[in-house]
Amino acid sequence: MIDRQGMTSPPPHPDHPTLARGHDTYLVGREKIREYATAIGETAPICHDVEAARAAGFADLVAPPMFAAVYSWRALEPVVLDPELGINFARLVHGGQEFTWGEPVVAGDEITTEAAFLDQAKRADIMVYRFSSRSHNQRGELVCEGTWTNLVR
Repeated sequence: MIDRQGMTSPPPHPDHPTLARGHDTYLVGREKIREYATAIGETAPICHDVEAARAAGFADLVAPPMFAAVYSWRALEPVVLDPELGINFARLVHGGQEFTWGEPVVAGDEITTEAAFLDQAKRADIMVYRFSSRSHNQRGELVCEGTWTNLVR
């Protein structure tokens, strides 16, 4: 299914056709980039100084790659929190994430993210849940694809 912004949504999961799917658009702000960069210890001038970013060929401040966690969460939240999955959040641990990066994200970009449940598997006494996200900027350029893994004992 393709939405008006040209994003392709994954089909409903065959085992959970009624699960929520996430969709959100996030306007990236300069101060959010600066705050995030400072919080993670990123000192690159392109993340803090507009003139340095422009001198490097960017339109504005550049978000560190893991800023994806910020613009993706609002799309992922209804999927991860869907009660149909029955995740016990008191026992949830972040298991990992994998990303494929596209165009850099800069202040002023509008990032639209689609998120979906991928699968779950039982490994010994642990349930493994995987989710996907796919994010594009306002020009339709892919900025990030992610697979998010959560473990529940």
